[in-house]
Order: sequence, then structure tokens, then C-alpha cells
Amino acid sequence: MNSIFLRIYGGMLAALVLVAVLGVLSLHLLNEVRAGQYRERLAHGTFTLMADNLALMNGVERTRALAIWERLLGIPLDLQPIEQAALDGSQRSQLQRGQVLVERTGPHAAKVMRQVRGQSLLLTGEVQQISEQLARATIYLLVDELVRYPVGEQPRRLEALKQDKGFGFELRLLGLGETDMDDDQRRRVDEGDTVMALGKDGDSIRVFAGMVGTPWVLEVGPLYQMNPYPPQMLVLIAALGLCLIGLIVYLLVRQLEWRLSGLEAAATQIAQGSLDTRVEADDADSVGRLAEAFNGMAEHLQRSLTIQRELVRAVSHELRTPVARLRFGLEMIASASSEPAREKYLAGMDNDIQDLDKLVDEMLTYARLEQGAPALHFERVDLDALLDQVIEELSPLRREVRVVRGPCQGSELGAWVEAEPRYLHRALQNLVSNAMRHAEGQVALSYHLGQERCRIDVEDDGPGIPETEWGRIFTPFTRLDNSRTRASGGHGLGLSIVRRIIYWHEGRALVGKSERLGGACFSLSWPREQEQEQAGS
Repeated sequence: MNSIFLRIYGGMLAALVLVAVLGVLSLHLLNEVRAGQYRERLAHGTFTLMADNLALMNGVERTRALAIWERLLGIPLDLQPIEQAALDGSQRSQLQRGQVLVERTGPHAAKVMRQVRGQSLLLTGEVQQISEQLARATIYLLVDELVRYPVGEQPRRLEALKQDKGFGFELRLLGLGETDMDDDQRRRVDEGDTVMALGKDGDSIRVFAGMVGTPWVLEVGPLYQMNPYPPQMLVLIAALGLCLIGLIVYLLVRQLEWRLSGLEAAATQIAQGSLDTRVEADDADSVGRLAEAFNGMAEHLQRSLTIQRELVRAVSHELRTPVARLRFGLEMIASASSEPAREKYLAGMDNDIQDLDKLVDEMLTYARLEQGAPALHFERVDLDALLDQVIEELSPLRREVRVVRGPCQGSELGAWVEAEPRYLHRALQNLVSNAMRHAEGQVALSYHLGQERCRIDVEDDGPGIPETEWGRIFTPFTRLDNSRTRASGGHGLGLSIVRRIIYWHEGRALVGKSERLGGACFSLSWPREQEQEQAGS
């Protein structure tokens, strides 16, 4: 079992390493996705504003606007039919939905594409420093758009642009005194210059641009730099995750090992002779079901060994009497002085041999039935024919006892049952033989049929069986201390064989008092129809 758990732990370690590799690759992919979303968010508003402005221009105006934007922004711009662009299906679908497409071309460079609204034209820009260049482009385009409106309407127009164009950063119009710039920065902005300032947290920038002829200052940002998860953090997260997963898996496997070790210890105790050893089977998982099966196996083994010991003890006892009589017969034959005396002893020895033969046959039959289900091939059996056959076979054995048919009920339903003919015949023979040994003058056979079950009764007019003995009458080698004694014959196995036969028919063997004849009444009760054919084990 230790080698099994070593393989389990080895497999667990390999799985943890695989999980670690997959985790690092997943986090790297996550960084790539986050970077792409960051670039698209920054570029979306600016390129949407340019593409929408181009949609309102004619060819000459478009050429002039692109030239001005290229010179002021420092990025090459191109306008081409979308059919000429090398795009796959998903990229074309993204552009048609009004989204900006960003393809990374270098560590900080990217190619940005946006379809002109309502037209099959594609605006393309090569951005080298996406944050700074897009910030300058955004300021220029917004100022150019806002100066077309009266000063009082410019804040509302800026809000409308933010909602319509989908800028990925904050835009505000402030008064010069409302900004948190120093005096030098305010002076430069007041002169129409553009100023970049660090955010309060130090990891972002804000861009301020003065709008000449207005009291407003355009604030762009804060603009945050895309910070991918550092490799150290990835390693730390992967290590912590692996430790947690490993601890959980170890606790689960440890509990499994502890439970299986209990099964191993119980199996060892049973192998050493402690047959009453059992394991706890409270859980409904696989190990719990294994424990239930183990307990069932242990009970079956204990019962089989107990039966074997009883058989050995009973056989040694039962064989002692006929063997002693055979030895006595041999001694008497040797000293017999006449032929009639010799024949008398030979006849007695022959009876003893027949008795031994019958004992061996009954023991073999009982052992076969007790160890497991025999091969039972169920078929319909005619009860009338079966009862008549048994009466005809056994009546000559003791002529002073009449074996008759008693009153039968339910024959109008069809006097048939489903059973294994050979074993049912053997069970009925045993009951009738037992009744004939103890009857004073009569044995009666009858049956009672219902829709689902049937019952065969064998009654006699003998002394009967005390009610206190009903519980053990079917125990192997059981003999009672009243008139049903050893002198009446038998070995105490016949009724045990009957009980096992009817058990494999999903029925019961019962004993009681005969109301009609006053002696014992043995009954066999089982279903009229069997669900399926049983295979031997």
C-alpha cells in the first residue's frame, strides 16, 4: 500500500508542477490582454474623433486635415479603402461595430485603425509613444472642436464628446484658478502652452492646455501607465497557490491513506484469525462502499468458516456411530459360527454403509447450498403432478403411514409455480420423509395459491414440535429431545437443506402446529413468479 501512496504523491507533485506552469502562462497571457485593452482604451476616443470628422469632409478637406494632423501630432496617418487592408474576419467585425483596432508593432509602438463612420474607409495611424502622442492629438482635436462653440456651451459640448466618442480617460474644463498647478505652470498655460504634471500619487500624468480667448483650461487625465504584473509577483502567486493546493490535496490523500490503512489492518487481523473484525462504513463515498463490501466479505467468510467447523464437528460425531457398528459387525463376522448369523451381521453392515452414503450425500448437498447460489433454472412446475410424484415415491417406504393429498386452494388460478424443479422436488421429499418418520398414521400434502405467492404445507399426526424449538429446527444437525429423537433416524441436515433451497427461491421455510392432524406442519412459501434466472456462484 505504501508504494500506491508513493505513486499518488508523485502524481500529485507532477500535477502541481503542471499547474504552476499553466498558471505562469495564464498570467502572462493576462498581461498581454490587459496591455491590449489599455492601448485600445487610450486610442479609442482620439481616433474616433478624427474618423468622425473625416466623415463630414470631402476628398480635398480630408487630404488637408490628414496633413495637418500628421504635422502637429508627429504620427503618420493614412486613409484607405477597408477592402485593401490585410484584416481577418474578427478584426473586420470589430471595426464594423465602431471599435478601435490596435496592433502592437514594438515595445511602445502600435498601429491604430478606426473605420470612418458610414463609409468603407479605414483611418490608420502609426503611434510610437502611445500615451504622449495620443495626449497631444487629443488636446489639439478637442480644442479645435470646442472653439467652434460659444464659451458658455463649451463644457456641455465636452461632456457630449466624452459620451459620444468613448474616451478612455477623464476630460475636464477648469478655470485657471481651479487647477492645482504651480505659478510657473499657470503662466505657461495662460500663454497657450501645454503642460504635463505628475499626479498626486506619482504613477500618473495630467496634461493641461490653455484655450486662447477663453477662460478655460483643458485637463486631460490622469493618464496611468500600463503596469504588467511583475515576474516576482507571478512567481509568488504561483508558489502560494501551489502550496495551498498541495496542502489541500495532501490532507485529502492523508485522510484516504488513514482510512485505507484501517482496511489493511482489519484484513491483517482477519488473516490472523480474528474473524469478528469490522471497519467503520459511515461515509457514502467510494471508500465507504469499499468498507461495506469488506464487512460483507468478512461476515460471509466468518459464516462460511463457522459452517465448516460445525460440519467437521458434526460429521466426526455422526460418523462415529456407523463406523463403530461396522467395526463391531466385522468382529462378530469373524467369530460367527453359523451362516445365518454371518448374513445377519452382513445385512447390518450394509445398512450402516447406506446410512454413511446418505450422510455424505446430505452433507455435500448442504455445503453446496450454503456456500453460494447454485445454478437455478426456473421454469413452471405443475404442483398437482409434483405432489403426486412425491407421494408415489415415498409411500412404500413406511406402509403403516398413509401419505395423502390434503385440501388445496387456488387451483382455479392454475396449479403452477415458477421454481427449479430438481431442487423443489428435493425440498418436498425431505419434508415428507421427515413427516413420515414421526407420524403415527397419516401425512397430508396440500398447497395454497394466490395471485403473487404460493405455499405448500406438509402435515403429520405425530407428537409435533414444541413452540420453543421452532426457531432452531432448521439449524444443521439439530435433534430435539422429545419423541423426535435420534432413534427415528436422520442426521439433522434434511430441514437445513430445505431452508437453503427455499431461500434461493426468495422464499421462507416455516414450522407450526397442524390444526387438522394435530402434529407438526411445515410450510414452504415463495413467489409464484421469479424475476430472473439466478446464476450459480
